[in-house]
Amino acid sequence: MPVIKNLNAITIDVEDWFHVCGLEVEEQVHPSRHRVLRNVESILSLLAEFNVHSTFFVLGSVAEREPLLVPMIAAAGHEIASHGYSHELVPRLGPQRFRDEVRRTGELLERQSGMRPIGFRAPQWSLGESLPWAFDILHEEGYLYDSSLNPLPLVGNGSGSRVPFKREAAGGGTLLEIPPMVTPSLLGNLPSGGGWGFRFFPLRMISKTIQRLNGKGFPAVLYLHPREMEAEGPRLKLSPVMAFAAYGPRKGAGGRLRLLLESFRFDTMRHLVEQWGSV
Repeated sequence: MPVIKNLNAITIDVEDWFHVCGLEVEEQVHPSRHRVLRNVESILSLLAEFNVHSTFFVLGSVAEREPLLVPMIAAAGHEIASHGYSHELVPRLGPQRFRDEVRRTGELLERQSGMRPIGFRAPQWSLGESLPWAFDILHEEGYLYDSSLNPLPLVGNGSGSRVPFKREAAGGGTLLEIPPMVTPSLLGNLPSGGGWGFRFFPLRMISKTIQRLNGKGFPAVLYLHPREMEAEGPRLKLSPVMAFAAYGPRKGAGGRLRLLLESFRFDTMRHLVEQWGSV
């Protein structure tokens, strides 16, 4: 991969607080309890303070339910990418339903934003090496990059690449894989780049990981969910382990994100891909 100096990406998985893989509860939550719009507004306000553009991986069902959401994000200059439609794990969808969801979401996001998405991220990092057909479908549907292969144990591939790499598509051409940031340790890779780990691990460790990646010419890709902007927001009743995995500690991500915005350079994933294509 070519070197891109000191440029990173903040990505947002745009879903609501009740979107937990394996649980179909959306129809049971009254619209008055939906909070994704207000939390995305908080993120947009913070990013605007630093004139930073980010990539928003939008869930198709959320974009359809909240028709003002995608136009608001796009109008602020951010990239709109796809998070699928139903928030169902890719293996459960199978090839045909996966293609249908990818196409449906892509068309919806294009209508709402005016630009076809070129990036994809699977719910709960559920796209892996055992599903080569999914990568081929993304390429066939016009996607240029994927950010689903989290190099973590249990939810991903703990021995997977921690830096971007190119994947050859079955019909020719390539799909760029851009994994989220993790921190190597004696216990394995730690989820320092987002989710509960972003709010749990020391900020110094997260900053050092970004610096190490940048020193080698690679970007740090951070990720968060809108629900992480409000520490005391609603949560589903889950087992303690599952609740922590889904929601993390009762600590908002806004303050920590602000400190990183003050210290590092960030841009959209689309911009990173465009730079790689020009060198």
